[in-house]
Amino acid sequence: QVHLVESGGGLVQAGGSLRLSCAASGRIFSIHTMGWYRQAPGKQRELVATMSSGGSTNYADSVKGRFTISRDNAKNTVYLQMNSLKPDDTAVYYCNARILPMSIDYWGQGTQVTVSS
Repeated sequence: QVHLVESGGGLVQAGGSLRLSCAASGRIFSIHTMGWYRQAPGKQRELVATMSSGGSTNYADSVKGRFTISRDNAKNTVYLQMNSLKPDDTAVYYCNARILPMSIDYWGQGTQVTVSS
């Protein structure tokens, strides 16, 4: 079994910053992709940013230039630095990890990010 534990969410004013962290633990052979998704009330879950084990990144257009994903492969940990936050960024943020060799997706429990105007 694999567990993902997120931290770092909270309440921040528009224009502020937050840093999310997610650590994976358990029966891990290797992690291919780690990333962040978010789900706002009444909306579908959407991709925020992902990073492969080789360092390739993918960002949603809405966060490009404001959010930065990084990863510590030795610690099986992924981070999301969020700057210039907007009220539209308010959502529950979920960590995702694709575990090899079976390419199984695991999810964290979610962490709330609230941006006030």
